Amino acid sequence: MKLIIIAIGANLPGPDGAPAIETCRRAATALDRLPGYRLAALSRWFATAPVPPSPSSPDYVNGVALLGRMGSGDVADAPAALLAALQAVEQRFGRVRPFPNAPRTLDLDIIGMDGLVRDAPDPVLPHPRAHLRAFVLAPLCDVAPGWVHPRFRATAAALLAAVGEEGTRPIA
Repeated sequence: MKLIIIAIGANLPGPDGAPAIETCRRAATALDRLPGYRLAALSRWFATAPVPPSPSSPDYVNGVALLGRMGSGDVADAPAALLAALQAVEQRFGRVRPFPNAPRTLDLDIIGMDGLVRDAPDPVLPHPRAHLRAFVLAPLCDVAPGWVHPRFRATAAALLAAVGEEGTRPIA
């Protein structure tokens, strides 16, 4: 089974008014229902400040899901197909993209796909900024602290130690 790392985040209520944490929980359930994938692990949820900082934007709820890819298939086609499936889930939860880093009802990012490295086409893998973001690394360390970044050859725990956990706090 191949493991895929998906970052889950939201900082606006869902289209039904559900709080961001509930949208994130529902998104994790939706990930488990994607054809050919199974939810293998889910981190705790973390409250995190927006990056870049925005005084008018509420804090985010962030987590990480590990998905197992079931069956065989062309690995070269898998990233684009998974990205399309994730964007469809985002749309179901009311995601709009008015400008970069806009507040959102749901954000699903592919962080890594079983060590795959690719610069184009989208999605770029591993995620080009994940190694700089405590809001990705803190929940990733919950479920896979020994994950090794395929470009930098550093574990998730080492990357988190380098950026620090400031601005992230587990949600009780």
